[in-house]
Amino acid sequence: MSGKYWLFGVLCLFLATATVYADEDADATVEEDIGDHAEGSRTDDEAVQREEEAIKLDGLNVAQIKEMRDRAEKHEFQAEVSRMMKLIINSLYKNKEIFLRELISNSSDALDKIRFLSLTDKDVLSGNEELTIKIKADKENGILHVTDTGIGMTKNELINNLGTIAKSGTSEFLNKLAEGTAEEQSALIGQFGVGFYSSFLVSDRVVVTSKHNEDIQHVWESDAGAFSVVEDPRGDTLGRGTTVSLHLKEEAQDFLEPHTIKELVRKYSQFINFPIYLWTSKTETVEEPIDEEDAEEEADEEKKEEDEEDDAKVEEEDEDEEKKPKTKSVEKTTWDWELMNENKPLWTRAPKEVTDEEYEEFYKSFSKDTDAPLAHTHFVAEGEVTFRSILFVPKSGPRDMFQDYGKKVDYIKLFVRRVFITDDFQDMMPKYLSFVKGVVDSDDLPLNVSRETLQQHKLLKVIKKKLVRKTLDMIKKIDSEEYLEKFWKEYSTSIKLGVIEDHSNRTRLAKLLRFQSSNSDGEVTSLAEYVERMKEKQEAIFFMAGTSRKEAEDSPFVERLLKKGYEVLYLVEPVDEYCIQSLPEFDGKKFQNVAKDGLKIDESEKLKEKREEMEKEYEPLLTWLKDSALKDQIEKARLSERLTESPCALVASSYGWSGNMERIMKAQAYARSKDSSQDFYGSQKKTLELNPHHPLVQELKNRVDSDEEDQTTKELAQILYDTAVLRSGFMLQDSSNFANRIERMLRLSMNVDLNAKVEGWEEEEEEEGEEEGEEVDAEEV
Repeated sequence: MSGKYWLFGVLCLFLATATVYADEDADATVEEDIGDHAEGSRTDDEAVQREEEAIKLDGLNVAQIKEMRDRAEKHEFQAEVSRMMKLIINSLYKNKEIFLRELISNSSDALDKIRFLSLTDKDVLSGNEELTIKIKADKENGILHVTDTGIGMTKNELINNLGTIAKSGTSEFLNKLAEGTAEEQSALIGQFGVGFYSSFLVSDRVVVTSKHNEDIQHVWESDAGAFSVVEDPRGDTLGRGTTVSLHLKEEAQDFLEPHTIKELVRKYSQFINFPIYLWTSKTETVEEPIDEEDAEEEADEEKKEEDEEDDAKVEEEDEDEEKKPKTKSVEKTTWDWELMNENKPLWTRAPKEVTDEEYEEFYKSFSKDTDAPLAHTHFVAEGEVTFRSILFVPKSGPRDMFQDYGKKVDYIKLFVRRVFITDDFQDMMPKYLSFVKGVVDSDDLPLNVSRETLQQHKLLKVIKKKLVRKTLDMIKKIDSEEYLEKFWKEYSTSIKLGVIEDHSNRTRLAKLLRFQSSNSDGEVTSLAEYVERMKEKQEAIFFMAGTSRKEAEDSPFVERLLKKGYEVLYLVEPVDEYCIQSLPEFDGKKFQNVAKDGLKIDESEKLKEKREEMEKEYEPLLTWLKDSALKDQIEKARLSERLTESPCALVASSYGWSGNMERIMKAQAYARSKDSSQDFYGSQKKTLELNPHHPLVQELKNRVDSDEEDQTTKELAQILYDTAVLRSGFMLQDSSNFANRIERMLRLSMNVDLNAKVEGWEEEEEEEGEEEGEEVDAEEV
């Protein structure tokens, strides 16, 4: 038992000794320098690294950041500025990408200012002689820098121009520009307009660093709530000019991508007067020298591959190669400034200084068309609004030009002071001229407003009016041969629609019209040429509408006119009759549809007397047709002045539909079944005109004189009327009865009994029992 206690005591003594050694080791660890411990130092290093990353945002060190923050002057935006920024961010600018357009425009204005001053004082460029705009994207820190070497801003200008919208608004700038002297005008250029605040559409924080020749470099900073201005502790790093640094929001990081920046510059600012550069990288293949050891190994491998018979030749080549350094192709990434606006605004040059080749190249570049334009016009419009423009007529129009007529197109691009604003206008050009492409650049329109606001600007209506006039003048000047062969074949329908839609330019458009004519077989003629060929006592321009030239030529309405040598226009397109009806007159001559009432043909007194005698002779027949045979079908019956070969024709009233128009209106895809206006025009009764010299009419007269109640005579009259309906281009109301009447006439002419029945096929009838049995079987199955 005592042995067990002795063993237990030894074990306790051992454990106590181990504990003492552990405490001594722990005391030794605590005495070590904690600053040298890995975990402790890692925390401090990360804190310093994060602080350095924050410092990189502005290119300042810790001391400079601290000094700048201590010395910064804090300011609150004026109430007007705060309200304007909310308006800009929430409604004025619907498209966020315009922020870059606004910044580049401001830079361009600043460069204009310093260039203007350098004309009289070259020393103003001493700080930096280049006049450029440079864009640099810092993807790592999410910052976009836009730097210009323009006039720059002093401390007071930073406060006033960026903090007080009343002193920097575009409207006040334009007012002062109109009122001020040359020196005062130049002083206004380069001030930031309200467009600057569009930066907050994509940025959480905006930093503006600016250096003016008359002040030291300052830094302006804002988060859209307030702003601060302080002297730049880095000193003069710009030389002269301004850098706007945008700390982009998370959702706006795409604006740091080179392809996005290039696309925005190409879209909005490619015609800015000053070069715009982007800091970009490109991969190139370069030749680098090879190490001696590598060169020897390659030489050994080449020698092994050579044939022994060519040893002498190989040695000579090796000697030549030894004289040249060995190189290899290596791909390297290089960074450099890339010019993004090589295209110059052609419209700012005088038209006489621009060649046709330059116009063609410019047209292809902005329209993306592969063909040369058919015509162009380059002009400067002055007056209520001043603007420059180049307009083009494409060689061929859009394929869907009339499939969705009136839809918005983007063929006219609007610039304000060479800055692209929009091409999404509803009414920049009227619908019928939607095929015209071109550019318009005005200094009188506000730059920093939305497309929706600009759409309602009163000056835009003035611009549209002048564009239409210039376009029509351009079309008028196209060579006559080229006009007929190319333009008219491509755009004839557009011009005719213009006559219908554009009342103010109807006279100009009428001069561009061309129609087929009885004067020539294949060529079209203008209205002016028709008027020149008119007969001495001809008072109207005669026209006949139909589905084809042959139909118009064969119409009974033109028989006597052609026989007497009158010229008749043939309207063979669906829109032609609409077009002519929209023209009240041309060169003092009214239009006369020869298929309607109102046609007057010059006749001698002797012929008039004969006609009066014949009208008395045919009075019974005419009355019988109106009151008995064709009652409720015609308005009246009369002898015709226009027929020579046909027995009769159906003439529409002056305000009714002709046969051609009736066919068009009833074929409308969206026509309503019960349209009151269509019913009014379509239900109007026509006048039946008879040719008293035709044998059928003469025989009908004799029969009526003999027996008015004869049924065969009435049927003859009805058939004459039906044929007149068809011959005049109208549609039969009851085609079945017409067919029956024709059949009866055929029976009579072929001596077939009118009561003879039609013997049909004998149909075999199935027995009822069999049918019922089949039904039972089907049910059982």
